[in-house]
Amino acid sequence: MKKTVSTRDRIVEEARRLFNAQGYGQVTTAALAAHLGMAEGNLWYHFKTRAALLDALGERFSEAIEARLTLRPGADPVASYGALLRALMAEFRTFRFLYRDQRGYGEGAALIRANAPQWLERTFDQIEEHLAALVDADLLDWPRERLRDLAINATIILRYGLEHFLELGEPGGEGSGTVQRTLKRHLTLFEHRLAPQAAAAIHAAIERIEADSELAA
Repeated sequence: MKKTVSTRDRIVEEARRLFNAQGYGQVTTAALAAHLGMAEGNLWYHFKTRAALLDALGERFSEAIEARLTLRPGADPVASYGALLRALMAEFRTFRFLYRDQRGYGEGAALIRANAPQWLERTFDQIEEHLAALVDADLLDWPRERLRDLAINATIILRYGLEHFLELGEPGGEGSGTVQRTLKRHLTLFEHRLAPQAAAAIHAAIERIEADSELAA
């Protein structure tokens, strides 16, 4: 039985798609209403302000981040890191505009504004934990006392990669390949210190993620 989607959820989902494709600052409420096939007044009935719509998207963003932050290294640290990259790629693609168009939506949704610092800190912790698992398995040759620095630098590349491409004037929309390039770029920080088989496996994981139809948008 097909699940019924509420009008509110449909508005949020289609707004996300349009913001990802065209940029948050480029999509007017009139354009969104026309895309949805509804009167602009009906759109305002569900979301009194543009900020309220962004807040609804912020709630979904928060849920995705909290789910990703639960991923911890398992018995196979290479496979675990690949799973983390998969989750990050899904996060970046699903909420592309939030990672790419920061200047377009100002300070962002209240929930994002309130939680962004601790999300970053917890992401540092998460990546450091995964890197430490690679060190413990003799797959990454890196001083343990410098793992925090590596995790922070990796997070900076991952977190701001899409905005970086935008600033360079490169295409950053769906199908541009910028998410995959961002993931590959962060590997340049430490792949030279990875065991060859581990480096090859992580690159292969990124290629498989790219080919996954669920993440191809």
